[in-house]
Amino acid sequence: MKVLLINGSPHKSGCTNRTLEVIAETLAKEGIESDIYWIGNKPISGCIGCFQCSKKGQCVFDDKVNEFTSLAAAYDGFIFGSPVYYSGMNGSLMSFMDRVFFSASAKEPHPFRFKPAAAVVSARRAGTTSALDQINKYFLHQQMPIISSRYWNMVHGNTPEEVMQDEEGLQIMRVLARNMAWFLKLKETGQKAGIPQPVQEEKRQATNFIR
Repeated sequence: MKVLLINGSPHKSGCTNRTLEVIAETLAKEGIESDIYWIGNKPISGCIGCFQCSKKGQCVFDDKVNEFTSLAAAYDGFIFGSPVYYSGMNGSLMSFMDRVFFSASAKEPHPFRFKPAAAVVSARRAGTTSALDQINKYFLHQQMPIISSRYWNMVHGNTPEEVMQDEEGLQIMRVLARNMAWFLKLKETGQKAGIPQPVQEEKRQATNFIR
């Protein structure tokens, strides 16, 4: 079983990455493999709503988004990490996730459906809970079970060294990693026992409020 940890920060070795490293260390102790995927620090275009992904099976812009989506099928769970910018995730990660999850809907088998996910955020001081809410909505849309910890998944610090002084935040990350490992093991046990995935209704109903 493998979990993909997404570093959405423009800083490859910053606070967000250090947080994900703590999670990776705990996952390893639980027998779960993990990799960290950095989205980079180059501009990532936002979704333009062209709907070409439904025809092409991938985003029309061939960049980090398609690279990541092609990797996703090989992983059993996901944890997206972001620094807090103006009480939300940073802009490049938002553009990345918009396109990843919109274009993924055109793929079969679906790379994310029924796979557990979690969000973690890093901040100097505040804006963490609204950033978490923002990221979690992507998982809710894709039928992904959200993994929790014993508090909101956040760490505080202005540098990676300061993050390592946030004892409560680090504990939250360790608990999150153990909960992710536990869920993955339960899911694997259920699959081996022959428990099927929920039946999907073939046609998605879209109700427009203005006709």
